[in-house]
Amino acid sequence: MREIKGGITAPLGFLAAGMHVGIKKPPLLDLALVVSVREGPIAGVFTRNRVAAAPVLLDRRRLQRGTGGAILINSGNANACTGARGLADAEELAALAAGHLGTDPRAVFVGSTGVIGQPLPMPCLRRGIPALVKRLRPGGGREAARAILTTDTRTKEVALSARIGGRLVTVGGMAKGSGMIHPDMATMLAYLTTDVAIQQRTLQRALVGAVNPSFNCISVDGDTSTNDSVLCLANGMAGNPVVRAGSVAAAAFQHLLGEACRVLAMQVCRDGEGATKLVQVDVVGARTQTAARLVAKTVATSILVKAALFGEDANWGRIMAAIGRSGVPVDPTRIRLSCEGIPIVKAGVGLGHSAERRLARIMQRREFAVTIDLGQGSGRARLWTTDLSYDYVKINASYRS
Repeated sequence: MREIKGGITAPLGFLAAGMHVGIKKPPLLDLALVVSVREGPIAGVFTRNRVAAAPVLLDRRRLQRGTGGAILINSGNANACTGARGLADAEELAALAAGHLGTDPRAVFVGSTGVIGQPLPMPCLRRGIPALVKRLRPGGGREAARAILTTDTRTKEVALSARIGGRLVTVGGMAKGSGMIHPDMATMLAYLTTDVAIQQRTLQRALVGAVNPSFNCISVDGDTSTNDSVLCLANGMAGNPVVRAGSVAAAAFQHLLGEACRVLAMQVCRDGEGATKLVQVDVVGARTQTAARLVAKTVATSILVKAALFGEDANWGRIMAAIGRSGVPVDPTRIRLSCEGIPIVKAGVGLGHSAERRLARIMQRREFAVTIDLGQGSGRARLWTTDLSYDYVKINASYRS
């Protein structure tokens, strides 16, 4: 496996474009389009938030058909909580794009991100789509990645290639996410493309397997969006034998797609709103993996823990308190805490000022890892979290303005 340039258009047969149409203030880009020159299998994973946006509702239906050819995404407006009008607008956007692409509207998926509760400004979108289609090109991936951002401070892109079935296969991707990030499916928008030849059900299984240890294991603020979506579109242009479930090729593709998702997830977490720290939380020694994940999730989303991370305060007691309220039965006398391999707590008791001073020095780093050993079994889990800074509050206190 090797990293290459090109982002979402790195795989064979993909074009992309992004432009400003008027949803956001100029010159910010706010409409993106990704197109495959050949329709193919598409897989998707969507938010578990019961207040799901219109694009999510539409894409869930279209995923049942199993094939796709284009993805149209706007930023600046979530098209969520917009009722029947919002769904009709999403369908119209897909139809408009399909008309200019010369394809079946059912092959066009849509995505939206931005402010909740406002109807899409359809006049500017109707004017913009024809021009956007004309801008499509193999080098348009970076432009598209910019057009899907909201409070993000940078684009998130990836492109990886590996030999599968004797042919060079590539996965490309882009994501947006900075706030409303929490492990509950995808927790942002992410779009992946690949030129692999693969069965749709195998692609769907691979995407779920890639999302769980990546996008499902990051948390910035504990909020899950109404619009969370991950889509992966394949077109088979690599020319490999069709990848089928249970094969060596399926395992190789799973690894390739999983690494692409992991890279994007880390980019999202590093760009968390106002974040100054990226912290890996490892829980080991749990009775089950489910128990380990629940402890990790409780620690990773604790406001007090995240505030201590920002303040570089070696207050390990906040981690212990989060473990204790996680809902997992634990024995405090078996718990051990360490940071970058340095013991901090043994048998539920702190190891003194010297250990805390070493912890405080580590906490000055941009990235570090904390390990929680529950001393109960072999269950383990890993999540990534960020600190909670003043800037996070400032950003979200005035988000709509």
